[in-house]
Amino acid sequence: PPHRRLKPDIQLGLCEMKCFTSVDIDHQTLTFRQKCSFFLFYYRQAQEQNCHPDPFAILDPEKYTLLYERADEWYEAYDDCQVIRTLDIPWSSEDPQCLSAHVVVKLLEESDSEEKKKQQQCLSSLIGHDLEKDASNRIGELTFTRRKLASPRRQELKKRDDQLYATEPWTTSIPMPADLQDWLNRKLCVNFHYMSKFSFSIQVDFSATPDVLLQYFRRVMADQGLEYDPSEGLVLKVTGREEFLSGSHILRDFLWVRQCLRANQDLHLSVVPVSQLPSEANNFEDWPLVDGFSGQFSSHDDLRLEGKNLEDIFMISLWDCKRKFRVKLLGFDIPKLPSKCPQSVYVEATILYGNKILSSVSWAPKAFADEVLWNEWLDFDVLLTDLPRGAKLGLTINAWSSDNPAGTKDPKSPSSSVNKTPDLQKAKGNMLYFVNLLLIDHRSVLSQGPHTLHMWSHPNLEEGAITYQADKLSSATNPDVSDSMAISFLLDRYSFPVVLPNSLGSSDPSGRPGSSTRSDAASDSPLSSPSSTSPSTDALLGSPSDGPRLPPAPSSSKVFPQKLREDSVHYTSSLPHYLRCVDWMDRRVVEDVHWLLGNWDPAELDLSVALELLSMDFPDEVVRRLAVQRLESLSNDDVLMYLLQLVQTLKVEPYHDSVLAQFLIRRALRSKRIGHFFFWYVRSEVAGCPYFRQRMAVILEAYLLGCGQAMLDSFIQQVQVVDELHKVASDIKTLYPEKTDLPSAAPIKLQEFLRNSKLPSEFLLPFDPRIRAGKIQVEKCKVMNSKKKPLWLEFDPMPSPSSSTPVGIIFKQGDDLRQDMLIIQTLALMDSIWQEKSLDLNLIPYGCIATGHNIGMIEIVRDAVTIAAVQRNHGGTIGAFRNDALFEWLKSKCPLQEIHFKTMERFMKSCAGYCVATYILGVGDRHNDNIMITDQGNLFHIDFGHILGHKKYFLGVSRERVPFVLTPDFLYLMGRVKGRNSLYFQRFQVLNCCVCVCLLWK
Repeated sequence: PPHRRLKPDIQLGLCEMKCFTSVDIDHQTLTFRQKCSFFLFYYRQAQEQNCHPDPFAILDPEKYTLLYERADEWYEAYDDCQVIRTLDIPWSSEDPQCLSAHVVVKLLEESDSEEKKKQQQCLSSLIGHDLEKDASNRIGELTFTRRKLASPRRQELKKRDDQLYATEPWTTSIPMPADLQDWLNRKLCVNFHYMSKFSFSIQVDFSATPDVLLQYFRRVMADQGLEYDPSEGLVLKVTGREEFLSGSHILRDFLWVRQCLRANQDLHLSVVPVSQLPSEANNFEDWPLVDGFSGQFSSHDDLRLEGKNLEDIFMISLWDCKRKFRVKLLGFDIPKLPSKCPQSVYVEATILYGNKILSSVSWAPKAFADEVLWNEWLDFDVLLTDLPRGAKLGLTINAWSSDNPAGTKDPKSPSSSVNKTPDLQKAKGNMLYFVNLLLIDHRSVLSQGPHTLHMWSHPNLEEGAITYQADKLSSATNPDVSDSMAISFLLDRYSFPVVLPNSLGSSDPSGRPGSSTRSDAASDSPLSSPSSTSPSTDALLGSPSDGPRLPPAPSSSKVFPQKLREDSVHYTSSLPHYLRCVDWMDRRVVEDVHWLLGNWDPAELDLSVALELLSMDFPDEVVRRLAVQRLESLSNDDVLMYLLQLVQTLKVEPYHDSVLAQFLIRRALRSKRIGHFFFWYVRSEVAGCPYFRQRMAVILEAYLLGCGQAMLDSFIQQVQVVDELHKVASDIKTLYPEKTDLPSAAPIKLQEFLRNSKLPSEFLLPFDPRIRAGKIQVEKCKVMNSKKKPLWLEFDPMPSPSSSTPVGIIFKQGDDLRQDMLIIQTLALMDSIWQEKSLDLNLIPYGCIATGHNIGMIEIVRDAVTIAAVQRNHGGTIGAFRNDALFEWLKSKCPLQEIHFKTMERFMKSCAGYCVATYILGVGDRHNDNIMITDQGNLFHIDFGHILGHKKYFLGVSRERVPFVLTPDFLYLMGRVKGRNSLYFQRFQVLNCCVCVCLLWK
């Protein structure tokens, strides 16, 4: 590219021709491709010199790219309709009469290389979906998002410290539990192992840091005269685990150190040179960067039609469209009618904004057939100019009958339900098919013309889990084109693209988006109607009966934002309620709200408020950006705590590319721990949620393109394990269906399948990346005798002086483990709250992770049995009626009275914790086969298939009789026999109260 600078507006250069020219043109409204056409007029001389056979080819985006340089990076003007002033191009204003910029035209390189194909095959295997099959449109949302997510990825990788990334520690800020306090008065024995050459041990204080330990190591090496390179960096790695001791944390804050204390074992550390750490270099080929402002247009003042000639118009501002939005339903057709179908159906169209219905219309019912035609226009009571970004057109085909409440209204008359949440039960009872279309797409362009969308079948309640608040709001269409219902409709067409401006006007001469503020020009805009007034208090805050409110607006609209800014900081908790009262179709009100939020300090928001602002009640981009800015200050531990919910929240975003998606990708690339779980959380959604498969896949691809080779190799091994075990589990379920008992030959058959599988020699556990499993111990594997036929699997542990226990995994197919993940994550959160208040209730939040659609892995808790097994072993068939069976079993495990007392204490605490937790979370289906107990007395619950009040029924009668489980044998174990009180039971009651108070206080 050329290095000289010229004064005119645009300087264009063809790299391969080494010839440059410039032309002075309007930079405010013209697009890049239009500017190139002007450039070609001046470029004929180069054509005559045979420098380029076809200079007009640069107008073809499939052949040439337009690049500009900023901060030593090259950016591509990717959107053909992008107005040049809205991009963050370095402008020169040396001449007060004009601005100048430098743009390079470059020949598009071939992307079908063998290396590129291998890269895409690797990514498709890891993601579980081939995005290349979907990426047909160059400026479609998928390809557009892939390009835009490259910028935050590359920025994060530039500032990442690879050593800190590879050696991130697992620590806790929770105070030392009471049962470990005595250790703080002693010394900790630390054993060092260096390169398998020699080992030694020292005694250190618990206040020592990893740097202090390395100083001890270097001193011993020098005293002993042992050879090593003192200039090379060293790190401390837990022997036999993928866990490091690093940073400025003291020893007692490392999770592994506390685990060693509980197990009463020494701490073994391997001293590893930094040069021997696995390489985190990224070898993937990446695209040129795309400006973060791609998909945004100039202000309305720049795009407005007033005062322009027809030849000067290249696009239309949406705010110039004063007509009502309308839809012409052509009809629908389906290749094959369902086995059960209603006699008549009607089509309903709604304008959705988040979970609110802004307006709805419906067409007259007609007899259901494989092809039904309407060919009829219907108007909404919503103006095009009032459509907010992210609004969707929702189309549903519903069953109709004379006694249906939906059929009693006149279907031809439009029905408006502004800011009204739809009735879930009615929607589920009548709906047959649904699909949504973004009215303003990812490029801020209004949808126009004919559309044919393939619809989703709405499942019955017993067929699967679908929520109106998430899956039904998806803008994806059914990929099963050959067999799905197709609906055809027509939207108004215009001679030019209709685009959403980024503001009313701008005072910044560079014209960059986001620089405009609320000014007098907004009040004098011709958009104002005679009835337009400044935003009133009631319009923004709602009526006094709406609940807590932010301060009222002053009479002057000019003073209103600043006054509200000064007062509203005292009402942060009321912000969600305040935003729910905003009329998001009133553009002037929205501008004032955006000004307020743009000047709000994110640190002033409580974390709970920020998380609430990410719910589907708030689809506005500025609101969601403020919430994500609050999340930026979270530590890795806190992000990991909320990661499961944040991944699910991606479904609420109107578009694939969002501030939340970019935040999660950055944090996943910054932390190996977050990245590991982010991979599996998103990958399970790719496999199990077709409504958001493409979105989750493109976000996961954006993360994987930034991963180092070591991380990718680890994911490849884990995916290989999951795929192989999935095949084995499917073969077992084919041989032994769910309702059949297992024969004695089942373990032999399983072992045969496992020997023939292609499991890797080692891999990290998906539910705990600190543990590396080795080869499978085939002889110890078995099929568990339960309905879903889960596999009990044992693997070799990594060599370690402290433990030789096999790595145990339960591989389960047929259950959605995301519910179990949610409950276990919430249990871990509750446990952390209690431990902060020095209440250690000995909970066991065991590892559990969904690895695909209805498949996943569960950690095996050692030395634990179900209550049912205890009762069978102590009383046979009548053991369930013996109150002392559990007491006798636990006594047999603890022959010494002192140990028995500790076991009783542990049982009492864990029983109190799970009683409160299962009650709060509404965990149902509790029986003696899904409550377990360890040899040390820890009680814990498993199998969370019925939660949050979702009860289990038998013949229409609820099986849930009590709010939580506290059986007679539990009471007997705590000494409450025949109604008599005991010291343990009294403490149990007090502990329950303390546990509840802690949660309420938090």
